Formats: sequence, structure tokens, C-alpha cells
Amino acid sequence: MPTRCWRSRIATGQRLWWPRPCIGFRALAPSERVMSFGSARSRSRSCQTLPDWLSRSPAAAGRSPYHPATMGVQLVTGDDLVLVAEAVARIVKEALGDEDRSLALEQLDEAGLRDPDGGWRLAPLVDAAQTEPFLTSRRVVVGRHLARFSRKGDCDELVRLLETLPATTDLVLVWERGVEPAMGGRLPAVPKELAAAVKSAGGTSLNVTPPRGKSDAHKWLRSQLEQSGLHFEPAAVAAIDDLVGADHGNIVGLLRTLEGALGSGATVTADDVAVYGGDPGSVVPWELDDAVDRGDITEALRVLHRLLPSRHPLQLLAALHGRYQRMLRLDGAGAADERQAAEILGMKGSTFPAKKILGQTRRLGSEKVARAIRLLADADLALRGTVDWPDELVLEVLIARLAALSAR
Repeated sequence: MPTRCWRSRIATGQRLWWPRPCIGFRALAPSERVMSFGSARSRSRSCQTLPDWLSRSPAAAGRSPYHPATMGVQLVTGDDLVLVAEAVARIVKEALGDEDRSLALEQLDEAGLRDPDGGWRLAPLVDAAQTEPFLTSRRVVVGRHLARFSRKGDCDELVRLLETLPATTDLVLVWERGVEPAMGGRLPAVPKELAAAVKSAGGTSLNVTPPRGKSDAHKWLRSQLEQSGLHFEPAAVAAIDDLVGADHGNIVGLLRTLEGALGSGATVTADDVAVYGGDPGSVVPWELDDAVDRGDITEALRVLHRLLPSRHPLQLLAALHGRYQRMLRLDGAGAADERQAAEILGMKGSTFPAKKILGQTRRLGSEKVARAIRLLADADLALRGTVDWPDELVLEVLIARLAALSAR
């Protein structure tokens, strides 16, 4: 039996048992390297030629198998399930290239990261990322629902992984909410140490969360339309803006529908949007507040009907009650400006919401604020069964009366 020694012969850093050159090793070109033992006759039957990508050494490829600059790391952040899924699908497709998806791709969601004790662990994701490719040149590993690991120190394993990630692994980290059980509140921020590790590894970060401001949201929507490969008339852009509303993820399905119906490169009209657009999406809650504050009953009722499919009537009532309760606190409190109003209301961050509430409090005055509180109390009782009205009708009457207070 010939003497064997460890020799690294592949770009991935994987080590194989190789015979010493003096015993049964054919001095061939790298792409023709063979492993052979025994006589020349037996070698002719049993020698195995390595694939070209396996025979290339790290030096020949011009990189170290663990060099940070060669790592393919993508950090995707987002709070919209559809937009996140679309971004991840695109990144995975580009990373796989011509590789066999069934062999090269491994995806781990929160179910695969669940600890037997009921918690969450990153070990399965780390193991998957460190696994060498099998019958492919690369592996693409996707970690979903990573917002489960938002507490300090939770991502330490990921940070260490990025320091030694194999060059044959493309790692996609998806910072999104967990779904079972559902995570309430805002999406936690990406830990600074994880963001820094991605940057140090030469990776890129992509935030697919649409902007919240109305002007910025319009710009974001237009950029999505420009990237779609379709052409939109100005009236069509306005129709899509109104149709999508706050449900930004709907733009993905809408663009696919329009392209499938009209063809790539087609010009889209407002009539096309009306035909293929489907049901309107929701709107942001403050659009209802703004319409009521202006005393625009028609617009307020239109916005209400856009909100009702996605929100329970008691949720809408609670939001309205909270706003007018803040007005009640400011009434007579002597707030001179928005900063003082924010302090009285305990609001942190931007003072813009406090400015709007203070302005509406001054416009209504004490009597109308008190009247609004009584209207909200009556609506609460009606929703709980004191009046034999449908919930939608109760809210329509309430919104119309609140808007009428501002119009007087």
C-alpha cells in the first residue's frame, strides 16, 4: 500500500488523500489530474479524472478559499413579505446561475432554526454555510426570519461565520419578521455588529422597505415602474399610485399581470390599470386623520372604505380615540409649540405628529374636542351591540360627524 499524505488540491480548501508523486501519480495537466494506485494496467481501468473546477488550486484562482474579499454575502432587510420574497428570489437566481438548484441551494427559515426547547438557534445556518459543495462549484445558503435574533449577542455566531466563510458559499441573510408565532410591533433594527461584519466581508445590504413619507413613497413607486420594462402614461402612474395605496407589495403582482397581459415593453394606460389592477389596496392610517382634519367628508369616507378590509372596526375606533384623547390632553395645557406638545404627550423622536395634533386642537377648541370624545364613546357602545347597525355603518356615521366638526 503506498504512503499517503494530506494535500490540498481544490479551490474550496477541501482536503483529499493523495499518493506521493513517486508512487503511481501521473504528471498530467491540472485539468487531467488522476488518483491512481497499483499497476499501470489497473490504473487504466480505475483512474478518475477530476473536474476542472476541482483541479484548480486557490493560488491559480487568484484567491484564498477563506479570503473575506471573495465572499458573496447579501443582507436583505424588509417589512413587506412580498417585496422581501421578490428580492430574495432574484438574488438566489443570480447566485445560482447554471448550478443545479436541488444540489446547490439550501434555505433555512425559522422552522429550521427552532431550538428543541422552544427558542431559536443559529447553529443550523452556520453549519449549512460551512458545508462544502457536492457535485456543484458553489453553494447558496439562505437564512430567513433572522429578526428572531435581535437581542444583544444573538448574532455573534453569524459575525464569526462571516470572518471565515468559505469562498464557495454565497450567503443570503434575510432580516425579516418571524411568522410563527407572529412578531408584533416594528421590525427590529439590524444589530450594528452584524451590519459591520457584512460590510467588512465585502457584502452588500439591500433594504426593500418602502419609505413611509407620502412624497418619498411616490418616488419609490415611480422607480419600481421605471425598472419594470413597461412604459406608463402619466394617468396610469396616478391610477397605480391610488390603487396600490399603502400595500406596496401589491406592485409586484400588478406589474407581472400587466406584463403578462400587454407584453414586455408595452405602454400602459389608466384603462389598462382599471381592467387588470384588481381590488384597491389599503392606505396609511394618517390619510384618514388628514381627511377628517380638513373636514372633507367624501374623502374621509373613501379612505375609511380602503382601511376596513385590512383592519377591524374596533382597531380603527381605538386609533381615532387615541388621537382625540391626545387633543383632550393638550386642550388647556398651555403648549406653546410642537416641542412642548410632544413633551406633554410623551412623544419621542419627530415632533411632526405633535405639531399636527396641536394644530387641530387649536382649530377645534375645547367644546368640539369634548363633542368628538362623546361621539367616539357612542360609536364604541354601538359597535358592542347597543344599536342594531352594521359595523361599517357605525364607522361611516362617526367619520362623517367628526369631519363635520372640522368643517364648521
